[in-house]
Amino acid sequence: MKRKNTKEVVKHKLKFVGLVILADLIAVIISYFIMPLAQNFPPYTEDFAFQDAVQPLTHVQQYTIALFMGVGIHLFSFSLLTKRIYKYMNKYYRKEKISYEEIKRVRKDCINIPYKFFAFQIILFLGVGLIFNFIMLANILSIIRFTLIILSIASLLAILMLIVTRRYLTQILLTTYDVCPTYEKHTGFRITNSKNIIIQITPIFLVILIVLSLIGYSKAVTQEGYASANYYRAYIDTKNIQPKDVNMSNLKKQLDTIPLKNNWDYYFIITPDDKEIYTSKEDGEITSFVLDYRDFFDERTKGIWYEKFGVDEQLCSTKLIDSNGQTWYIGYKYQTVDTDLLIYYSFIIVIVTLAFSYIVYYLTKNLSNELIKISTSLEEILNTGTGKQLPITSNNEYGDLSYNYNKIQELNEKHIEEIESNQEILMEKERLATLGQMVGGIAHNLKTPIMSISGASEGLKDLINEYDKSIGDSDVTISDHHEIAQDMKNWVEKIDSYTSYMSDVITAVKGQAVTLSNQEIVSFTINELVKRVQILMKHELKHSLTDLNINMNVDENLTLNGDVNSLVQVLNNLISNAIQAYDGSENNSIDLDFNMEGKNLVISVTDYGKGIPEDIQEKLFKEMVTTKGKNGTGLGLFMSYSNIRAHFNGNMRFESEVGKGTTFEIVLPV
Repeated sequence: MKRKNTKEVVKHKLKFVGLVILADLIAVIISYFIMPLAQNFPPYTEDFAFQDAVQPLTHVQQYTIALFMGVGIHLFSFSLLTKRIYKYMNKYYRKEKISYEEIKRVRKDCINIPYKFFAFQIILFLGVGLIFNFIMLANILSIIRFTLIILSIASLLAILMLIVTRRYLTQILLTTYDVCPTYEKHTGFRITNSKNIIIQITPIFLVILIVLSLIGYSKAVTQEGYASANYYRAYIDTKNIQPKDVNMSNLKKQLDTIPLKNNWDYYFIITPDDKEIYTSKEDGEITSFVLDYRDFFDERTKGIWYEKFGVDEQLCSTKLIDSNGQTWYIGYKYQTVDTDLLIYYSFIIVIVTLAFSYIVYYLTKNLSNELIKISTSLEEILNTGTGKQLPITSNNEYGDLSYNYNKIQELNEKHIEEIESNQEILMEKERLATLGQMVGGIAHNLKTPIMSISGASEGLKDLINEYDKSIGDSDVTISDHHEIAQDMKNWVEKIDSYTSYMSDVITAVKGQAVTLSNQEIVSFTINELVKRVQILMKHELKHSLTDLNINMNVDENLTLNGDVNSLVQVLNNLISNAIQAYDGSENNSIDLDFNMEGKNLVISVTDYGKGIPEDIQEKLFKEMVTTKGKNGTGLGLFMSYSNIRAHFNGNMRFESEVGKGTTFEIVLPV
């Protein structure tokens, strides 16, 4: 007879059920709000009454069903994977004897199951989604978009469930060390720290990239739709159709004279009460969805109608009143699809995701290598120490570190003082901390030029397309060719400057981590400095809806000597801090002032945000402090101060009042 679960195990299961419901609910809510934007649903179609009229289930009902199905599938699959774990948990709470072999199996399951569950979610949701996709959708572009959305949702849900299951099972894994302190090094799947980070970060990045790309595509086709509507309405307005002229034969004659914008387009005539619907294209049709949409939203959309959810077909209509006072509708149906744009976005998603994964892997691999060095060093230490054993909760470099630490704890207690005084280990830890700061700085500084290069490549592509279209065009002169070539050259030069800056950032950060004395002395003007800052900060300022007001009270051709990249980095850091001082609020401004103070140039960055607390003000420039909590390290301002002192023989100062704002000043001898 099967024994019942203990009350503690029941509580564990209920807790997990709650976590699963929460994770699925988050995924469903995100999907509910993203799907209409990404799939370019017609405006106002989230209206419950309209959805009830055009389809069996409203979107809320569909997502509710999806939520229950997801929760059910998750709980069922998880229960199959965790049979041995709950068997152990019941024994644990009943205080029954548990063998070491059982402990090893449970530890292995606790580490393996989250990744099994992760893979299961990806395969399940992609499989079901793609099958449903090809059954329900006939349009290839709708299939591509829906596939991308399914991929993003599956990735998001999988990473949520990975986080939930790991957190949940880690708590169970820790109980095994209460039962048996014996441990082994390798338990479960061997997934290195760098790969683990990629598994968790890449899906989130992929979701953001897919959603933004699809929203961008939707906005593009929406504008194409408006352009087509304006085109046909302009022609219809010129006809000046009077009530006495509103009849089928006359309307056909009038509309036949209007040139079609595209071969696929065709006009339609709808008689009063929809008794007769005529289309100029033999296989053209006005579906019931279109008519229902008209009845619900014609006034709100000003005569723009749409064809189904996620279909890039649109109609523009004009309402006419005949001599009997009855209402007719005439207009055109046209496609708003842009196949090349969607394919381009899909290509970019793949390329950028692969590039992002490689960059993340490269950066995290460096950190992993440092951890491996620490682990190797600990193995070589022959001292002993007292302390609690570290539970081995993972099978990566951190697990190695825990294992080797426990081995050290098993050695002779008398050598603890030698371990604490071992300078090699302390220096290794310090180098690891410095490397972590360098990686963070590099990632921060390379974000803007990478985005700038992407924008430049877009501009270059447009010029290439323009030049390709001009080939063979007799109206295009030799001068025009030279102008296009010059524009291409300008974009290439911009890309060169961005890549050069990226190289300078890496070199500068590396040099600062080693010594502050290394510097590259060059001559540059204030105008050149400002231009670099504007280019590099353009994206961040635009994203935060913040204006940068430049007040040039000195000659912009004034020449300075020093490391221009270091000064740009300092100004970028100050401007970024000023943006963050507004705590995400919009429509703010930052002042960048240039003034002379005797023989010194004073560069000021002023925000009108929350200000710096007095206890933090006392520590600025003296140590690494931050007002950003866990999101900041204090390294940026500390390194900025060091750069100005070391590379320009200058100084930095500030004034701040809580609730009113902050001004940082860079004082440079000219």
